[in-house]
Amino acid sequence: MPFREVSRMDARLEFVMLASEEGANVRQLCRRFGISPTTGYKWLERWQSAGINGLQEQSRRPQRSPARSVAAIEDAVLSVRAEHPAWGGRKIARRLKDLGRDAVPAPSTVTAILKRHGMELGKFGGGSPAFTRFERSRPNELWQMDFKGHVALHVGRLHPLTVLDDHSRFSVALAACADEQTETVRQHLIAAFRRYGLPERLITDNGSPWGDGPGSPFTPLGVWLIEHGIKISHSRPYHPQTMGKDERFHRSLKAEVLSAPSFTDIAAAQRAFERWRTVYNTQRPHEALELAVPASRYQPSPRDYVETVAPFEYAPGDAVRRVQQGGHVSFLGRNLKVPKAFRGKAVAFRPTTQDGVFDVVFRTQLIATVDIRPLDGTTESVHDVSEHPSTMSPV
Repeated sequence: MPFREVSRMDARLEFVMLASEEGANVRQLCRRFGISPTTGYKWLERWQSAGINGLQEQSRRPQRSPARSVAAIEDAVLSVRAEHPAWGGRKIARRLKDLGRDAVPAPSTVTAILKRHGMELGKFGGGSPAFTRFERSRPNELWQMDFKGHVALHVGRLHPLTVLDDHSRFSVALAACADEQTETVRQHLIAAFRRYGLPERLITDNGSPWGDGPGSPFTPLGVWLIEHGIKISHSRPYHPQTMGKDERFHRSLKAEVLSAPSFTDIAAAQRAFERWRTVYNTQRPHEALELAVPASRYQPSPRDYVETVAPFEYAPGDAVRRVQQGGHVSFLGRNLKVPKAFRGKAVAFRPTTQDGVFDVVFRTQLIATVDIRPLDGTTESVHDVSEHPSTMSPV
């Protein structure tokens, strides 16, 4: 059955927006959305000819309406505001334009209408100038991932998992989790990978389950990502601005979803998350994108997720060693220690331009640099590779 994961209308809207992008692989999208090419092209044609009204099952209203009176314009502004209480003048004006209205008031006029009707502005950060951040040059070059703290439910706690594409700000995953365990994150990532493909790199902070503190960045979850051809990075300790786009996403999530009364349970939270994720990706104007919506700048990755990881061949000249159960590996007569997350895995020692210094590589990821030269004229028998972290930038 097509479009099963979220409401049919939401899934159709996301599908046609992604399929409309230049260079989109429509048949690949159809597979990921679980629909036939015939169905996919049908909805794409209706979207292109009639806009959002063409996605309705029943008869469609005209995409454009005749000029409205001032009262009707105010009603339209207040209607959008009622649906999105955290939006300010710029977002509401752009949303009215995207809906195809002929007479769209200027953002300043929208703000005046809101003030005249006693609407509070700026409570959630709306109306402040957009902050310019460095962004990646194309979709899926980097995803940012984090948990939005702990949120109280009627009974228990909710852990919102967020995954954001750096270039487009497209929300690839927004999951209501009961915990922050490795397997929970893995299953939600698999669902995102099946729908949107694989990113080139994924950045997280240094906390569990993707980090084990500032000095130990590798965990079983990170190893699993590397095995699927995804490079991993970690933010600088105590520098949340490294994950600035996801942090900003959390502010919007708090203002527009989490500020409401607490959810009954995880299922209720997930339903609310899915509704809002559709709005965020396909309807909510984003000021950092010049008031475009994230879906207009996002394209799914051409790299499909594979269920079974293929064996990896290291380069000629690499010294390949298998990490023992305790995290130890033997190399050039030395007993070296690597992070335990790699136990049972094959890593390679790759010579650098400096004698006695080797890069330690797992598949395509540089995980450390080790110096096996004698210290103060003595021979060191055991070196902890994790004490020689790579100098590679985390972003």
